Amino acid sequence: MKITMANPRGLPQSKEALLKSYTTRLKDDVKSMLENFEEIVKLAKGESETQLSKITQSEQDTFEMHVRAANIVRAGESLMKLVSDIKQYLILNDFPSVNEAITQNSKLFRTKQNECDQKLMSLRDDMAADLYDLEEEYYTSIYK
Repeated sequence: MKITMANPRGLPQSKEALLKSYTTRLKDDVKSMLENFEEIVKLAKGESETQLSKITQSEQDTFEMHVRAANIVRAGESLMKLVSDIKQYLILNDFPSVNEAITQNSKLFRTKQNECDQKLMSLRDDMAADLYDLEEEYYTSIYK
């Protein structure tokens, strides 16, 4: 991957192209949803004068509304897919936050390790002192 000077943010060329494609998909899907919704509202007004009978015009308008509603649903599904793609991209390519999480976990585990080592050392010292007391008691006992 090479970094070009034309990118203001200093992103690699493939990342810049990917972000542009995400932006284009977003704009296209939102535009599609808006245009289809506006057309459905226009059809609902029913003010168009045609040479068709009212029943035929009504059926045609109903069919067109169904098609436009399906287009809105398709654009919505495309937006959900876009959100999923962006999340996946962020999870897979957000190396600074991944490294930060690894560093934090490493520090946490080192702290836990030090605490456990200190507790084990304290336990060892206590056991050594108790063992010394027990040995002294045993060897000075008259019951051995």
